[in-house]
Amino acid sequence: MTKAIRSRPTVPTIRCAIYTRKSTDEGLDLDFNSLDAQRESGEAYIKSQANEGWVCLPDRYDDGGFTGGNMDRPALKRLLSDIEAGKVDCVVVYKVDRLSRSLLDFSKIMETFDSQKVSFVSVTQLINSSNSMGRLMLNVLLSFAQFEREIISERTRDKIAAARRKGKWSGGPPILGYDVAPEGRRLVVNELEALQVRQIFELYLEKESILATVADLDSRGWKNKRYVTKKGETKGGLPFTKASLHALLTNVLYLGKLRHKDEVYEGEHERIVDPEVWRRVQVLLARNGKAGGSAAKNKFGALLKGLLRCTPCECSMVASHTTRPGGKRYRYYTCSRAQKRGWKSCPSPSVPAGEIERFVVEQIRAIGRDPNLLGETIDRARAQTKERMATLDAERTALSRDLAKRHADVAKLVQDPPDANVGGHATVRLADLQEQIRSAENRLVEIRQEHAGLGKELLDRRSVEQALAAFDPVWDALSTKEQARALNLLIEQIDYDGGSGKVAITYRPSGIETFAANYAQETTCTA
Repeated sequence: MTKAIRSRPTVPTIRCAIYTRKSTDEGLDLDFNSLDAQRESGEAYIKSQANEGWVCLPDRYDDGGFTGGNMDRPALKRLLSDIEAGKVDCVVVYKVDRLSRSLLDFSKIMETFDSQKVSFVSVTQLINSSNSMGRLMLNVLLSFAQFEREIISERTRDKIAAARRKGKWSGGPPILGYDVAPEGRRLVVNELEALQVRQIFELYLEKESILATVADLDSRGWKNKRYVTKKGETKGGLPFTKASLHALLTNVLYLGKLRHKDEVYEGEHERIVDPEVWRRVQVLLARNGKAGGSAAKNKFGALLKGLLRCTPCECSMVASHTTRPGGKRYRYYTCSRAQKRGWKSCPSPSVPAGEIERFVVEQIRAIGRDPNLLGETIDRARAQTKERMATLDAERTALSRDLAKRHADVAKLVQDPPDANVGGHATVRLADLQEQIRSAENRLVEIRQEHAGLGKELLDRRSVEQALAAFDPVWDALSTKEQARALNLLIEQIDYDGGSGKVAITYRPSGIETFAANYAQETTCTA
């Protein structure tokens, strides 16, 4: 009698992919790092399930230096792509939070797993999504993982906010004009770069355009802050762009302050930009707006557009108009705050455009008609020129002193070579010093040229009298666009207090020189 032989059932093969992740890239260059340790644990677990048909796929899905708070990870994207292609049956991780720390992202990942009938296993937490209890524990653990991530984020934000309130610098890349102190967590002034920063602010006030200032900085070879990270990597040193220059001009660090969200606090570090220069730059930036200083549209001929400000509200007044029956247009200036928040928020009523424009023009005409006012104006302009010359003298002295120090540093590096293990840093330092010396020498040439030019341009009473005497006929001959440009050359700001009816005109420093020169040229052309 023949005995029947019972065949053993075939165990289906379960293809297992091991996913590993580490939030930082610290230690990833070691021979055996955290990602290797996670994979080794996964391989050991898969080997223990060999009798169930589990096999480890050779492909590695390692995300080193990527947060678990989002899904923007190359290895995770590759894993999901392979799952959708039907190459994976099970995903193995060391811990649940290695796959994701976000409940929303995890639910999306699990939807992909479920649609492809892929199971999920956590080695250290003994979780298997193939059964209901495993899925329950999975969601509980993930909730705690997200809670932990949010708590860490909140503590970090609170710590930064507390440091800013105390005026302490809370880290980040250094900016032009400052270095990070050797002990860290503190900014110290870099004198040579600080001179550059002050000059950049002055250049913008002179050019009145972001793009024109960028072009000037390119011609000088001036660039953004160049620095070396703790890992020895060289960062920055790039040419200025419109965005980076705007960021520099609006950075309150230069005022000795710190910003946290919408609040500004006094900082521990030293300011390097004069508050009045800062104020003038911010006014000009606000006036130029998104145009960046290029010619803005002025369809209805508002001569004081960008110049007029509401004194009580400390904000700009915008040109507007209304059209009455019959097509007659009435122009006026109104407070921008009143436009946005209602008329009760501002004590200054709208002012007729023609009325205030005529008043401002008459004030300019009065300079040429009144000998005393003319003398005061010329004296003020000459004082401003001399003040600028004194500023240049001080900058030249500081630059010369700093140049001597830089040359001494270069000589020391050359005569006393560093150890081989820090030779790379020394080379970078030498290159930085040479670049700083070149920039300083170029700036000294510019200072000498500007100083000589200012000496020649000290206002002469006779030439100004001649230019302003011809103001009336020249002004009337100009187009509306040219009149607006002429006022912008001469005037920095006009403050209007609607409650008292007072108007205060602030002329540009050295504006009378430019104004007189322009109108003297017009007079010569029309003579």
